[in-house]
Amino acid sequence: MKILAVLQARMGSSRLPGKVMAPILGKAMLLRQIERIRRSKYIEDLVLATSTDPSDDPVAAACKADGVTVFRGSLNDVLDRFYRAAAGQQPTHVVRLTGDCPLADPAVIDAVIQRHLDSGSDYTSNALEPTYPDGLDVEVCKFTTLETAWKEATVTWHREHVMPFIHSQPTRFKLASFKGAENLSHLRWTVDEPQDLAVVRAIYESLTLQTRTFAWPISSACSQRTPPFPSSTPSSNGTKV
Repeated sequence: MKILAVLQARMGSSRLPGKVMAPILGKAMLLRQIERIRRSKYIEDLVLATSTDPSDDPVAAACKADGVTVFRGSLNDVLDRFYRAAAGQQPTHVVRLTGDCPLADPAVIDAVIQRHLDSGSDYTSNALEPTYPDGLDVEVCKFTTLETAWKEATVTWHREHVMPFIHSQPTRFKLASFKGAENLSHLRWTVDEPQDLAVVRAIYESLTLQTRTFAWPISSACSQRTPPFPSSTPSSNGTKV
């Protein structure tokens, strides 16, 4: 059995262009996220999936320099890009993560993976019934299930967002949810707007000197302080990465 994480990231963003390369304590936001993903106990390999568009050259170069395997594929058919990034590694299960979540927590990732393995599901996520802050989303599926989606999905939304073909068919695929003890889904830790980045930077600047491995409950406590942390307002989640 092999568990692979595929991290989607691009330079393009309608609200905050180049956000994945924005510095947090002197290092690109994307690389800060990768630091955290690498602490997962279950993930055996990590692939960065970006596009062949020249605008994404900096993303590919930074990840290669950091020792991350990089796959470059279609700009618009994100499902095809994601599938091909995974297929080259021949995994049993695939974890989908997106590169605008620098507070991604390895313990949450591992808990969703464990739920997936224990339930024998085709697809497992903590976002089907959200209880975690937006920015801690984890999706896990069998590679064979991903391959089915890649072969059969024809709707543009399904091709752009990778997993909806699967989780929109609960009678066909076995789905499992992972829920936290407390509903904190109102908290926003994904980075789409300048104020989102300000929140994340403030959390890193406050906590990293104490521990480079801070867990998400610490982030939660910090993000709810007023002051010193700036507010982060909800925005639409429609950008393909």
